[in-house]
Amino acid sequence: MLRSHDDQVKELLGRMTAEEKLGQLQQLTWTGDTGPGGGQTAEIEAAARAGRLGSVLNLNGAKWTNDLQRLAVEESRLGIPILFGLDVVHGFWTTFPIPLAQAAAFDPAVAAADAEVSAAEARSQGVHWTFSPMMDVTHEPRWGRIAESSGEDPYLSAVVAVAKVRGYQGPADGSGLASKDRIASCAKHFVAYGGAEGGRDYNTVDVSEQRLRNHYLPPFKAAIDAGAATVMAAFNTVAGVPAHANAHTMTTILKQEWDFDGFVVSDYTGVAELVAHGFAEDGAEAAALALTHGLDMEMVSTHLADHGAELLAAGRIGMDRLEDAVARVLRLKFALGLFTNPYTDESAEITGPTAATRAAARAAAARSMVLLKNDDAVLPLAPSATSIAVVGPFADCADQHGTWAGPGRLRFETVSVLDAVREAAPGADVRHSGADPAMAAAAARAADVTVVVVGEHSGLSGEAAARSDIDLPDGQHRLIEAVAATGKPFVVVLVNGRPLTIGGWLHAAPAVLEAWHAGIEAGHAIADVLFGAVNPGGKLPVSFPRSVGQIPLYYNHESTGRPYDPVERYVSKYLDLPGGPQFTFGYGLSYTTFATGEPQLSREEIAVDALARGESVELTVTVSNTGERIGDEVVQLYVHDVAASVTQPVRRLRGFERVTLGPGEERAVRFRLGAEDLGFWTNDPSGTYVVERGRIDLYVGTDSSASARCELRLT
Repeated sequence: MLRSHDDQVKELLGRMTAEEKLGQLQQLTWTGDTGPGGGQTAEIEAAARAGRLGSVLNLNGAKWTNDLQRLAVEESRLGIPILFGLDVVHGFWTTFPIPLAQAAAFDPAVAAADAEVSAAEARSQGVHWTFSPMMDVTHEPRWGRIAESSGEDPYLSAVVAVAKVRGYQGPADGSGLASKDRIASCAKHFVAYGGAEGGRDYNTVDVSEQRLRNHYLPPFKAAIDAGAATVMAAFNTVAGVPAHANAHTMTTILKQEWDFDGFVVSDYTGVAELVAHGFAEDGAEAAALALTHGLDMEMVSTHLADHGAELLAAGRIGMDRLEDAVARVLRLKFALGLFTNPYTDESAEITGPTAATRAAARAAAARSMVLLKNDDAVLPLAPSATSIAVVGPFADCADQHGTWAGPGRLRFETVSVLDAVREAAPGADVRHSGADPAMAAAAARAADVTVVVVGEHSGLSGEAAARSDIDLPDGQHRLIEAVAATGKPFVVVLVNGRPLTIGGWLHAAPAVLEAWHAGIEAGHAIADVLFGAVNPGGKLPVSFPRSVGQIPLYYNHESTGRPYDPVERYVSKYLDLPGGPQFTFGYGLSYTTFATGEPQLSREEIAVDALARGESVELTVTVSNTGERIGDEVVQLYVHDVAASVTQPVRRLRGFERVTLGPGEERAVRFRLGAEDLGFWTNDPSGTYVVERGRIDLYVGTDSSASARCELRLT
């Protein structure tokens, strides 16, 4: 992608001193950062003037970035520009739904819209590089960073990652990176961070080679193929070796097998943490281990810059590896056009959301919502309702931005559900009550219908926000029970950043809408769904457990020798819980109904050799709208290798399509299956992908429990 600049890079490298080369591998953080260690403003200015600074974290604003850039470009010896990076995860000014919610749309266009708006806003503010997308596949709802992920499935995560990378960067060849509305992406966290034990951030991950390659790596490979310019190392260990000094993942797989020509950046102080991991004795050894094993840039901690010269002199790091790392950083700077146009046009700075970006965020949020329950067609609400109560701790909340929401969260409030309901039903008497159960019940008794808005504050998900109990916090279930006791119709709206255990009150709620942390237009999007302006079509990208005791719980598990049976005792199950989750992966209702037909294959058998030559099989299924409203359905295809040399998941998602159908309308949906869908990676550490002969079961339907099945024989 970036090697077209190699001649320019080689010429510049030939003029650089060792100290200047080491400086290109350093990223420092601007004052005001809230992470460990605080800001490094004085060091930044001195390093910029000395030509020993590769990147700056957490500085934005055209004037501010230009002022600092001038020190590097106009006062340093070689005038190498600085790369400005920022966590633009789901919006800069215009916050979109959290990434987990975007995955629930089962529509890559939602993720792409976020990335395109974010890139334009960020680049106008002098930001060149975002630390997104995060593609950590996870089975851990206790993990706060599940909010930043696309959930539990590698295929869905890969599709979303590709959309995000293309939205940020443009074409996979990097030709769009110099555009004023594009930024470089960063595939994070490499790798297996979603497997952290107990769902606790920064924790241990012990993973087999086949699980690493089949489960955790596919989204990263897809992102690299889409042109992702950079990769961020993970905080965790991988099978006993910290990711920040893991030659197997960073060098063998990423740079050699995948031929990645971008660079790998550490996470915040990740190099220094090699000492805390017990992998390095001191900072000098940490620097040597990180660089020699494949890391290219150090974020915030300064061990490479501090010890690099002595490590070179002692032969503990080599000049070839140092220059390779520097070349990777310089390639991106050339691709971004920073050598020819290092400054940001201050007159073209975007300073806030526009009507168009708000509309895009509103549409994305509504498209991401999942209808979990709708007994007796409580929803949609009638705009002509005479009285509506809007109650709960988040009914009038002006912060639904969600975790890692960018600078916009500090300047622009989100639209509240209360205000949006009043706008959607202007003729109704809209009553409001907060978190007190008695007051909420009184408001419900006086209304025709009640909207109960409960969930988590944004700070309860994201980094360093693991929860041991993922039920509604602060006794919010008592508020739901109090409203239910009135006997009046009501709907529960969940605003949250992770799956919740909601079984304790679920039976009492006629309707439940999973709205997630939906961004700057949250209230309007929720009202759009509640009143039927948008028919919900989202699906769960992660299983909702009945209890934390079931975790880890995920649809694509391997079968045991004694699989679950509700009658038998000596099988894999709990004595005190039914089998399976409360809501399974891929689940979601609509205000209309759909039916899927029996799947049909273009051929019932195919040779393994033919698959290796690029041949494929087509599966066709008909989906029809059997209800009375226009709506969306997500048709999903799952595969199961019945008998394999490595035990396979009972189902793996290998295709989906979200379709819009009018009443009575039907459509044929087609999926194409090739070797990449029907094989798997073995436990060979050198990387062996196989497609084996035997029977493949194919399931098609509207969630991961789909029963419509056909068989494909691999010969």
